Amino acid sequence: MIRVLLADDHTILREGLKQILAECRDMVVAGEADNGHDALKKVREEDWDVVVLDMSMPGRSGLELIKLIKLDNPKLPILILSMHREDQYAVRTLKAGASGYVSKDSASSQLVSAIRKVAGGGIFLSPEMAEKLAFSLRPQSDAPPHTLLSDREYQIFMLLLHGSSISEIAEELNLSVKTVSTHKTHILQKMAVDNMASLVKYGIRHGLVDSGAFD
Repeated sequence: MIRVLLADDHTILREGLKQILAECRDMVVAGEADNGHDALKKVREEDWDVVVLDMSMPGRSGLELIKLIKLDNPKLPILILSMHREDQYAVRTLKAGASGYVSKDSASSQLVSAIRKVAGGGIFLSPEMAEKLAFSLRPQSDAPPHTLLSDREYQIFMLLLHGSSISEIAEELNLSVKTVSTHKTHILQKMAVDNMASLVKYGIRHGLVDSGAFD
């Protein structure tokens, strides 16, 4: 029996996922967490076969939480469940230690097979993302600038692209406004752009943000 820890801050989503998994005789949702701190606590207190982890939760979350879980339990498979499109975060989550990535839009059709795959020691990615992962391993001189950002810079970069202000990002990530501003400056430098308009154009050009969001 595959013991699953389901970590997501949306109760309705957790209930829906539990209904999907309830139909599977080889797995059970043996625990739930609605924030990053609780998820980390449960990982430390009990044995699990798979953690299904939302990328965006209150408290510690995202790439930082993946790394903390793997630090405590290096062999524990983590399956990321995210509202972000696969091409936005999947490669970085795998590099941080996750074993698979499923977008919430695809959860109903992919979740069960994804859990079985990572529980068995495999990696779950769509064929398209497997190709992107291969390309990401090329020499850095060939890589697009956004792939060279640090994990924290990339997190702030994506929030900026989606319209969050410096103060909003600081509050969400529990950072000071000054720290976020410094990261923004470094991001613009690394991306070789002078302003947010150019940064957004870059994001649209590389499919990181929907151009319709700015109509």
